[in-house]
Parts: sequence; C-alpha cells; structure tokens
Amino acid sequence: MTNVLVCIKRVPEATGEVSLTADGRGIDGTHSGYTTSPNEECAVELAVQAADGGQATVLTLGPGDAIDQLRSALAVGMTDGIHIEADSDAYGPGDVAREIAAAVRAREAGGTAYDLILLGNDAADTGDFQVGVRLAYALGQPVVTGIQNVSVAGGVATLTGEGPDGTETYEVSLPAVVTILEGGVEPRYPSVMGRMKAKKAPVEVLAPSAAPAGSGRESLTVPPPPPNQVQVLGTGPAAAPAFVSTLVELGVIR
Repeated sequence: MTNVLVCIKRVPEATGEVSLTADGRGIDGTHSGYTTSPNEECAVELAVQAADGGQATVLTLGPGDAIDQLRSALAVGMTDGIHIEADSDAYGPGDVAREIAAAVRAREAGGTAYDLILLGNDAADTGDFQVGVRLAYALGQPVVTGIQNVSVAGGVATLTGEGPDGTETYEVSLPAVVTILEGGVEPRYPSVMGRMKAKKAPVEVLAPSAAPAGSGRESLTVPPPPPNQVQVLGTGPAAAPAFVSTLVELGVIR
C-alpha cells in the first residue's frame, strides 16, 4: 500500500478559439467551460494504480467551482480530496507550491504521510513548469519530471519517460515528487456508481496559509493563426507531373 497525493488544476477547455481575460493575464473559460488537463488526468490514473489499497488523495487550489474537478477525480478511484479554496489566478507557481506543502505538512501532523506526490508536468492554461520542482524543494524531497509511467515496490518508485535518446528509467526512494506527462496510461472514465460515490467522498476545505505573491506575469498573448497558402498545380492530366514532384519534395514518395 502506498499513500499518494495527486495535485490537479481547474483549467479552461482547450476547444475552439482561445480568449484571454480582461487583464490579459489568464485564459477565459467562461464560454468554453472548465476541465482537468490531460497530464493531470494521467496523474490521477497513475495515483489510483500506485495506491493499491493505500490512501489516494486529490488536491486542488482554486475557486469554489473547482470542486467539480475534485469530484471527477474522486469518481475514478481517488479516496478523498483537499480543496484549498482561493482565486487561482492570483497565485504564482511559488504560491501554489507553498500551499500544497502546507497541506502536506498538515496531513502529516494528523497522522497521514504521503509516500508519493504526483502533479501534471505543466499547467495547461499558463504553461508553468515550476510547481513540482518548487514543491519538492519546499518538502526536501527528490523530484523527477516528464514521467509517463510509475510503479512502486519496496519503498522505491520506478519511473519511465521519453527522453531525447529514447525511453529513460529512474529508480527513486520514497517519499518523492513526480511530474506526469500524458501518453503513458489511458485515463479511466467515471462510471455511474463512481459518480455516486464521489458525491459522498470526504473533501477537506482549507484556507490559504499566506497571501499570494503572484506570478509576476504581465500578460499572455495569443499568436495569430498561421496564414493559409494554396498552390494550384494545374488542371487535368497536365497537373500529374507537378503533383508527383510535390510528393517527392514532401518525402511521401521517392
């Protein structure tokens, strides 16, 4: 049995056109809706597998509506939740790491120590890659980033991910912090029974331990769409040689 904590974030759905908030510092999900990022969905799945009868806690820092993302994780096998209720837009990576660390220490003081902490490799909305590393530093634990599969045995986590030269494998003594990239596992979807259980699962609501310093981010920008270019190769049979030449240029044929 392994006690696992997985941290998720409420992010706008990545569908359709991206709209920024009025101050330009965040992505507006008012019309697209909100979800959990693919990296964190995989982290939840790996947490359920790694717990193997231990405690599997899901944590989020966000507004009251973020309870929906907590309940979704609880519906696929997490055992309980922690909701740090705050305006996540005001919190930078350092603030988020500090609040997660405070929640971990509070649980330890209450008798529950986490062997493994999983996070998404980066935030789907702001692209921050810092929280996992900052959290590990705050807790004095080792950290491995960009992992796609996790297994635990004998107090050691075996971690695999794709590096520049192929698959990389690490063995890390627990406790440890690991950030997850999608692609290693297929997230499960909640059943009707799972959704019913999630409504009754315990969720501890915490207040932030300190005021946020913020991210220091001045603004986000949405790049313009790439221009569309159309090349007419010809009409009728006369276009065949040009078509073949184009396929050769693209490497489709030799």
